[in-house]
Amino acid sequence: MSHKRIPKRKAAIAAGSVVALGAAAILLPNANASQDGSSAGAAPKTLKATDASDLAAQLQNLLGQAFAGSYYDSAAQQLVVNVVSGDNSKVVVEAKKAGAKVREVKNSLAALKSGAQTLKAKATIPGTAWAMDPKTNKLAVTADSTVSATEWNRLTSTVKSLGADMATVKRSSGTFKTLVSGGDAIFAQAQGGTVRCSLGFNVKASDGSPAFLTAGHCGVAAKQWSDSETGQPIATVDQATFPGAGDFSLVKYDDPNTQAASEVNVGNGQTVQITGAADATVGEQVFRMGSTTGLHNGQVTGLDATVNFQSETDPNGVDTVTGLIQTNVCAEAGDSGGSLFTQDGSAVGMTSGGSGDCTAGGETFFQPVTTALQATGATLGDGGAGAGAGAGDQGGSADPSASASDGAGAGDQAGGGDAVGGSADPSASATDGTGDQSGAGAGDQSGAGAGDQSGVGDQPGAGAGDQSGAGAGDQSGTGAQDNGSGSLTQTH
Repeated sequence: MSHKRIPKRKAAIAAGSVVALGAAAILLPNANASQDGSSAGAAPKTLKATDASDLAAQLQNLLGQAFAGSYYDSAAQQLVVNVVSGDNSKVVVEAKKAGAKVREVKNSLAALKSGAQTLKAKATIPGTAWAMDPKTNKLAVTADSTVSATEWNRLTSTVKSLGADMATVKRSSGTFKTLVSGGDAIFAQAQGGTVRCSLGFNVKASDGSPAFLTAGHCGVAAKQWSDSETGQPIATVDQATFPGAGDFSLVKYDDPNTQAASEVNVGNGQTVQITGAADATVGEQVFRMGSTTGLHNGQVTGLDATVNFQSETDPNGVDTVTGLIQTNVCAEAGDSGGSLFTQDGSAVGMTSGGSGDCTAGGETFFQPVTTALQATGATLGDGGAGAGAGAGDQGGSADPSASASDGAGAGDQAGGGDAVGGSADPSASATDGTGDQSGAGAGDQSGAGAGDQSGVGDQPGAGAGDQSGAGAGDQSGTGAQDNGSGSLTQTH
């Protein structure tokens, strides 16, 4: 995200250069949905993911208890709706008439939710997570590399007790941790060192003041936030939720004249306008922007996920967060709070945590934006472009479909300029890493790296280092991460 402060001082937040801009190459406008007014006997309609999400919400109300989840078949561009076996009522016919593909399944939503409650009661173990997977009509249970053999036996025994075909369980080679960063880097000083997170989406608070959303564990870690590592605070936490029913913070800009553009800065002077918020749909393609690792894409794999992070403050404790979105989009330390969105400009989530990295992949979890907006009373920004002259400003409308295999970074963005401006179609293609991104928004980001797609290269200040959470000392450098060991920690 970018923002321009009033009066003359411009925000110094600059998004990290895009690492995997292959993601950007497919961030293109979708063709309009095929809505031909077909009859009940016609094939399922071709839909955009956002239209499928809207239809799913309508059909959930229509089907009632017969509804057992839904997902988006991105290959066929169809909404698939699960209906409990044996229910051949008229509402199913109506679902087909509405354009959905209907399939019969065994497990009801009530049964899956009951299973999740059993897991919560009997298997709340640091390093574990579970989510509803409508594609399999089961609970998808995951244990990271820190879960001991004893705890693994406890977890699998609990899964078995749910009954046959209720859940799957697997090991993750990575470690679940909260990840700090996203669109633009933001910084705070906490006991023990600098905390780095990322701005998720600019919003208006319920009182009309300019604000932004970010991860809750960021808001819990520190009260005041700056747009540079050594700069003065520009925003103050108003609300923060973590752990518990979500991972989100509302942070108000200290200057009431701040113009907070409703856009995501995807690097290289390109932005994506955010036009609204949308609920996630399993199977839909989503994009994540991180100041550490740049732009990456993947799919939503589960909803209503529960993640049991190892507590930062209690070695024997667990920080459990519920209601999250699960995806296969990669993320690394420094990516928490950042933007998860769709190619048509819908805000979907903010980075909470996950396992693995952008070399090995893994599971990543996001706070739903719709839930955060409802809880805080905030609304998305006015959609302004946030353009303005200044050092490193690359304003104006851009067509980022041009290839950028070298120098994929956002150019030399030194100084306090907004390195965004105008609306853009972030479909640029780049194959190189981001090189040295020291200073996150104040340093020279001109080097694209030497073809390193496995991460962000040397990134002093990127917020990995000691990933034990707020107050964990100097977290400079994303460095090498051990994907085979570690714990579900909160990495600020």
